[in-house]
Amino acid sequence: MLFQSHEDSPEPTPAVPQAEPEVAAKPSGPELTDAERSTILFTGYDLDARINPATARLAMRARVTLKNTGAVALSRIALQISSTLQWESATLLSATGSKRLELSQHLLDTDVDHTGKANEAVIALPEPLAPGQTVQLDTFYDGTIVASAGRLERLGATQAQAAGTDWDAIGGDSTALRGFGDVLWYPVASRQLFLGDGAQLFDAIGTLKLREAAATIRLRLSVEYKGDAPVAAYFCGRRQALKAISDDDSVPIASGTGVATAEFAAEALGFRVPSLFLVALPETLIAPLPVFYGTADAAAKPVEKSDSAVGVSSSNVPVSGDSTEGPAQSMVAVETSDEGSVKALEASAVEVAPLLQEWLGAKPLSALTVLDHSGQPFEDGPLLVGPVAVLGTANAQEGLVHSMTHAWVQTGQPWMDEGLAQFLALLWTEQEKGREVAIAQLDDLIQPLSIAEPEIDPAGAKEQSVPAGELVGQVVGQPLIAATSELYYRRKAAAVWWMLRGIVGDEALQAALQACRMRAPGDETAEQSALAFEKLLERSGKKNAANPIDLHWFFNDWVLHDRGLPDLSITDVTPRELPAGKGHNVGYLVSVTVKNDGAAAVQVPVTIRSATFSTTSQLRVGGFASATARVIVEAPPSEVLVNDGGTPEVRTAFHKVTVETAKPQ
Repeated sequence: MLFQSHEDSPEPTPAVPQAEPEVAAKPSGPELTDAERSTILFTGYDLDARINPATARLAMRARVTLKNTGAVALSRIALQISSTLQWESATLLSATGSKRLELSQHLLDTDVDHTGKANEAVIALPEPLAPGQTVQLDTFYDGTIVASAGRLERLGATQAQAAGTDWDAIGGDSTALRGFGDVLWYPVASRQLFLGDGAQLFDAIGTLKLREAAATIRLRLSVEYKGDAPVAAYFCGRRQALKAISDDDSVPIASGTGVATAEFAAEALGFRVPSLFLVALPETLIAPLPVFYGTADAAAKPVEKSDSAVGVSSSNVPVSGDSTEGPAQSMVAVETSDEGSVKALEASAVEVAPLLQEWLGAKPLSALTVLDHSGQPFEDGPLLVGPVAVLGTANAQEGLVHSMTHAWVQTGQPWMDEGLAQFLALLWTEQEKGREVAIAQLDDLIQPLSIAEPEIDPAGAKEQSVPAGELVGQVVGQPLIAATSELYYRRKAAAVWWMLRGIVGDEALQAALQACRMRAPGDETAEQSALAFEKLLERSGKKNAANPIDLHWFFNDWVLHDRGLPDLSITDVTPRELPAGKGHNVGYLVSVTVKNDGAAAVQVPVTIRSATFSTTSQLRVGGFASATARVIVEAPPSEVLVNDGGTPEVRTAFHKVTVETAKPQ
C-alpha cells in the first residue's frame, strides 16, 4: 500500500444490486482438481472488448492460447471469469478449421474475483491435451461488472472498507478493471484461493505474473458513449487515444451517442496482470523537470519509446521539449477534475525530483501518469491510479518518490524496478529525517523476512567439489531474479540495494544505475540481466574503473540464489597495546572476530569507539564461517559495534560489545 489513512471514510453510495448469471449446477463426473485448474498456462491473449459504461456491460471475445504444463494429459479445461459474467461459447481453433466445443458452467467460490465467486466454464476437448502441448480457443462471454463487496464482507469488512479496496467496476463516472486478484474481466485458469487463508492469494498473484510474463497480449477496444466521448484508455500500463465515431453528427454532443475505439498491438505481458482504465478527461502535463547538471547523462535525452511502450511518452499526450538549457520535460501527467490538488502535487514532484536526478540521471524515461481515484492506490510501472488530493501532501512524498522512480527506471526486472523504487523512498527518508530513521524504516520493511526465509542446514550445504566458501546452488525461499512475492522483489531487494551502496559507495552505484537504466529491456534472461549489472557495477565509479571490485559472492548469495539471512555474532574482541616507536605514540591493535551462523555471505561495518574517537572498517563474513577484522587505533577502545542495521539478519541487525581496558603485554 502506497498511502494509508486512519480517518473514517465517508459511507459510499450503495452499489447497484447485481444479479448472478444463470449457470448450471456443477458438472457431473469427477470433481475438478486444483492440479487440473492450475496446470494451464496462458501463452497468448487476443481480446476484443466492447464496453457500455452506462449499463456497466462488457461483451468479450477472447481468443486464448493455452499450454498444458502438467505431467498428465487433459481431457477438459477449466476457465474462470467474474461471477457476474456469462459464458456463451467456446470454439477450438486449429490449422484444419474450427470446432464448437461442449461447455458447461457453474459458480465457484474463490477470492480471485471481488464478488467472492467465479463463473467457471468446463470445456471438453475432442482430444486430450498432452503435456507441453498448446491449444487455441475462441471464447465469448458477456455480462455486467459493478463494484462488489462480496469477498471482503464475507471476512467481516464494513461496506466503507470494502468500497475503498474493491473499487473495480464499469460505470459512467469511472471504468477501472485491475485483473486477477481483483476482478476477472478476462479468462483465467486458477485453483480456488481465499483471502482468509494467509498470503496464498497474494503469492498466487505474484506467481501468475512471473509465469505469464512472456505471454503476448493484444486488445481491440470499443466503448459505447453518450455525450462526451472518453479520451483515452490505459491497458497494461500502455496508453492509446480513443477515436470517437458519432452515430449522428447532427445531434448535439450532450445527447449524442457513438462508439470510441482503440487498438493495443500484441506485445509481451511482462510482470503484471492485465488491467484496463478509461480516461474521461485529457491528462494535464505538470511539474517541469528541474535543470540538473550533476550527473554524467545530464545532456542525455529520454529513451525513445515505441507506441507500445509504457508511460505518457509513448502516448498521444504531448511531452514538452528537450532543451538542455531549461526544464527538459514535464514529469507528471495527471487526469483529475480536482484542480485544487494539482498545484500541491506539482510542488511535491518538483521537490523530490533532485534526489531522483542525482541517483538515476537527469531525465526520466517517461512521465508518471496519475489517474485520480479515491480508492486504494494501484501501480503499473509509471502509471499510478490513486487520490491526487493525498499524493500532493507532505506525508505522501515518500510514496511519490517510489512512484516517480518508475518513470526513471523501466528495466522489466521486478527486483530492480520495484526494489529501486523502495530504495529511493528510503533515501528520501534519510535525506529528510536522517539515517537512523531510514535504518529503522528498513528494519520494519524486512522484519517479516526472518519468518519467511527458510533456514539452511549447514550439514550438506557444502560439498568438496564446490570451491571453498561457495554454497551448493540449492534454491530456497525466492531468489530475487525469480521472486513472486513483494516481500522479496520489493522489500528484500531494497535491502540488497542498500547493502550494495555500503559496499561500493554512492558514486559507483549512481554511475552504474544511470548507465543501466538507459538500456532498453531486451531478450536476455533475468539471470543474464543481473550478471550484466554485476559486471557494470564492479567497474563503475572512478575508483573502480581501473581496479574492478569483486561482487560475484554478493550477487551469488543475494540475487541469483536465496541463501536465507545471515546470523552474526561477535565471538571475540581482543585489544592489544602496541608500544610507542619512532614516529608514533602508543597504539592498540584490536582484533574483532565475527561468526556467521547463516548461509548468506555478508559485508558489514565494524566500528570501534573510544572516549575520543570512532573508526569504521568493512568486514566480509562468509556463510557458516568466521572472519576477523584487525584495526590499529590510537586510544584505548571502549566499544565495538558490528552491523548498523543496514544488513538484514535472522535475529538482530545490531551487535555491540563493551571492551575492557586493554592491559600492557
